[in-house]
Amino acid sequence: MSKVLIVDDQPGIRVLLQEILKKDGHKVLEAGTADTALALTRKEDPDLILLDMKIPGMNGIEILEVIREEKYSCPVIMMTAYEELNMLNKAEELGVVSHFPKPFDIEEMRQVVLKCTSCY
Repeated sequence: MSKVLIVDDQPGIRVLLQEILKKDGHKVLEAGTADTALALTRKEDPDLILLDMKIPGMNGIEILEVIREEKYSCPVIMMTAYEELNMLNKAEELGVVSHFPKPFDIEEMRQVVLKCTSCY
């Protein structure tokens, strides 16, 4: 069973993703703030992180930089309601495997998650 960390400040997004991912057999962790996301990453060492670009406390890029500096190499999928090209380019430099604009197609997201976690 893979552990997926959902980092989004919108509870509705977290609930939707949690329901879908649990049906697929994943253990789901949730964070609504940067501090919670980093604490859960350190404690749980997730197999995949779904990371929103706009999070209270830090933006998604800053969270991702900390995660990479601390040597966590798990795949990260970015989610954003804003198509900020410079941030998406930086995310790719930091090893993001995919990004989804909001609102996203839930089935497409599910397929990318399954692909990223297929070895667990």
